[in-house]
Amino acid sequence: MKIYTVGGAVRDALLGLPVQDRDFVVVGATPQQMLQQGFMPVGKDFPVFLHPDTHEEYALARTERKTAPGYKGFVFHADPDVTLEQDLVRRDLTINAIARAEDGTLIDPFGGQRDLAARVFRHVSDSFAEDPVRILRLARFAARFALPPHDFRVAPETAALMRQMVAAGEVDALVPERVWQELARGLQEALPSRMFAVLRDCGALARLLPELEVLWGAASRRHPETDAGLHVMQAIDAAARHNLTLPIRFAALLHDLDADAVISVCERLRVPHDCRDLAVMTVREYDNVSQALQLDADAIVFLMERCDALRKPQRFADMLQALMCSLQGGAEPLLRHSLPQRDYLLSALAAAQAVDAGGIATDTAQAHPGQPQRIAHAIHAARLAAVKTLAVRNESSL
Repeated sequence: MKIYTVGGAVRDALLGLPVQDRDFVVVGATPQQMLQQGFMPVGKDFPVFLHPDTHEEYALARTERKTAPGYKGFVFHADPDVTLEQDLVRRDLTINAIARAEDGTLIDPFGGQRDLAARVFRHVSDSFAEDPVRILRLARFAARFALPPHDFRVAPETAALMRQMVAAGEVDALVPERVWQELARGLQEALPSRMFAVLRDCGALARLLPELEVLWGAASRRHPETDAGLHVMQAIDAAARHNLTLPIRFAALLHDLDADAVISVCERLRVPHDCRDLAVMTVREYDNVSQALQLDADAIVFLMERCDALRKPQRFADMLQALMCSLQGGAEPLLRHSLPQRDYLLSALAAAQAVDAGGIATDTAQAHPGQPQRIAHAIHAARLAAVKTLAVRNESSL
């Protein structure tokens, strides 16, 4: 029995990057032998075991055979006779098909080290075409390895193979949860726009997110002087530069769509509620926030109440941050470090939060027993007065 470190751990170590997770392949062993050594079995499709002490994953060397469309249509075969090279050839990219033996020796039958040095994503074999998830994974890798000194490009033959896969309808078999999982991970990488560039190049974006695909070549709804697709890419890269959360990045991605399109995307991909709610709110309130400095106090208070900002102030702040990314990605370079609308709305929210809603509720209930509707009106009036005071102070300081 021989154990090898494989995949991303070897790749990242060779690139001089921190190693997050380690995966291992075991050659020449049976499931029974793994159990006898204290390994704990996991997974239903093929033999994977957890180390009894480190709980890291150890998989028996295996081969695979395509039996149906999509990424689940595979039959796996694990046997002590399966060689390391047979296991590595089923992997997606050459840079992920390098193994390290326990003595540190590298086993690289497909030129992964060469492609690491050349900064190239290249498929190991034509079996790449059997799994459409690999298109999403490669696109995600493009977003991760996008900045110098790790600026990777897709090999021409791999780009051509991905276009063939899309034309054959392979990406249509992807389930929504897996598409969202990979898109979400890619949005959180260093340069998310690279992921979408790869997906557009092979035609996958038109299949997975047609609402976004049509933005390229069209005028931005928010910034008519710019290309909508390029503008959205600038916005998500701005969010990445500021290391913002996934919901903010997702809202920045969809900010140039209308509300119906955002809801359609979220329902189709089964997007988590926090990402969906922030994206819908961002699109719905974009114009109101952009014009915040011209809104009167009544409109400001209704905006905050509509966004449930008093109960969920962080989500309100996140929406403003998503819109700031939009402006940073647009034609307003002077707003790169500040957004007056955001600062004003946060100040208005702080003023409204300072209102003693509990005290007002108690006093109103005592003064008007049996008329609970008066409580909401009284609290609203107090918040309105606080925001009006803030507006007067702002005007006098100008």
